[in-house]
Amino acid sequence: MKTGKSRNIWLLLILLLSGLFGTSCQQNHISQGIIITQAPINSTNSDPVAGDGSRYVKEAQIVLIDPEKPSSPEILTREFYSACAPEISWNAAIMVFAGQRKESDPWQIWMLDLKTREFKRLTDSEVNCTDPVSLPTGKIVFSKTEEKSNAAGSALYASNADGSESSRLTFHPHENFATSILADGRLISVTRQQYPKLTDPELIILRPDGTKADLFYRGKPGCVFLGRVRESDDGRIFFVESDTVLCKGNIISVNYNRPLYTSKNYTNQLEGSFQALFPIGKGKLWVSYRKSNEEPYSLYEFDADKKELGKKIFTSENMSVIDVVEVTQHTRPKKLPSELDMGVKTGLLLCQDINFTGLGIDSDENGSREIEIVGIDSSMGIVNVEADGSVYLKVIANKPFQIRKLDKKGETISQSAWIWLRPNERRGCVGCHENPELAPENRVPLSIKKDPVSIPVHISKMLEKEVELE
Repeated sequence: MKTGKSRNIWLLLILLLSGLFGTSCQQNHISQGIIITQAPINSTNSDPVAGDGSRYVKEAQIVLIDPEKPSSPEILTREFYSACAPEISWNAAIMVFAGQRKESDPWQIWMLDLKTREFKRLTDSEVNCTDPVSLPTGKIVFSKTEEKSNAAGSALYASNADGSESSRLTFHPHENFATSILADGRLISVTRQQYPKLTDPELIILRPDGTKADLFYRGKPGCVFLGRVRESDDGRIFFVESDTVLCKGNIISVNYNRPLYTSKNYTNQLEGSFQALFPIGKGKLWVSYRKSNEEPYSLYEFDADKKELGKKIFTSENMSVIDVVEVTQHTRPKKLPSELDMGVKTGLLLCQDINFTGLGIDSDENGSREIEIVGIDSSMGIVNVEADGSVYLKVIANKPFQIRKLDKKGETISQSAWIWLRPNERRGCVGCHENPELAPENRVPLSIKKDPVSIPVHISKMLEKEVELE
């Protein structure tokens, strides 16, 4: 009998301990809530054009807020000198963010398991790594500082979920930051040319393997972007846009199908400024907002369709809310197939007619029969185009270049933005500076009836799997 009673007592203790352990784990699990980044008032960098204001913030904290109990926030990154740019995976399993353990450390990419609350460092770099985003494949994309003379800036990199096998995705001499992923599986990122001259930031869109990079949206001269771009459940692309004169952040949206021509401002009639946003469905947003420069940014609800600021959710006397995301599952973004073949050393580019521009077809008098391919620090060669204006190029992969149209005297008529091709990538364009909504004419360009021209042109023999210089 004693043995039976002892066994029952032990079983009861085990059940009680199991229940306590389960309750503890359940309480430890972050399954819902709002995650904000807060920073000391006026601690952000004053140069929004460079994007540093949202990337290299001193003493920033990532904080969990229960919207039902907003007065009891929980700091998730107490072990860090500074942490910001949190992003939640589509299945709400992990949070990736940028952080510094010590003030002297370079910024690194970290992951927080939302179930176990365990931290893991994903990068170990001597330079700053920021703005991570989690892909549906499990990979992580982030910005990493580049320090190569004329090509200085920050490039996008991708790595496995554990931080291994890091590889570069972008190769133009630009800053690239504040990256997000759209439902169609493509990345959207803020980019700003660094060389040969500084330009206004733009939004570019590209595949997660770095292919098919293209302009998505360009604001008016002097406009900058504050924080990340966000996609709503009804297909609108939201972001905060400001200008360098008034420094007033406005909530803007563009239509997914026509981003260059559908810009809509929801807050230009409202007093005050916005810093960040996150769509929560049915035209509603979480936003960081302040009415005047003398007060901190606080967390509010916002109704985009009514253009109305809603109730205040959270505020702090000495800290500003500079970013916001929600812990929630959402539809998994598409997993896009990749054409990359890292054994291939080149990519192919077809232009249907270099004399086709946004103003129409250039006349024979003003048209061009030559183009020059220009790299970062040297010319890569001059190429004759076909009678129909088409040109077909085989270009060394992962090398940025621009295309210059030349007149009969060899002087530059116009010049393209920076382009790069990934290994085995195939790209095409209609013309030069043409309307980006145009589809190519249904004809066979003369240039593809011949072998592509090798770029650089001094390479006399270029093989798909090997490059031989002569």
